[in-house]
Amino acid sequence: DPRGLYTCQVGETTTMLQVHYRMCQNCIEVDAATISGIVIADVVATVLLAVAVYCITGHDRGHMSRASDRQNLIANDQLYQ
Repeated sequence: DPRGLYTCQVGETTTMLQVHYRMCQNCIEVDAATISGIVIADVVATVLLAVAVYCITGHDRGHMSRASDRQNLIANDQLYQ
């Protein structure tokens, strides 16, 4: 605990210093390994999400709509019934 009254004496001169120290009650100390683990997990999760989005949206490319295969096309001079 660094709080308290400190004195500094040089020759016959004395100087006093009052130190107040406030500690954080809800702080968590995080080391470098924890931070790197969080960053790596975030990168992996982002890559997996990007691959999932690509796989979901990539399957519809190059396919014609099946609705056009089922339509009966008629000539311009015929009436639609």
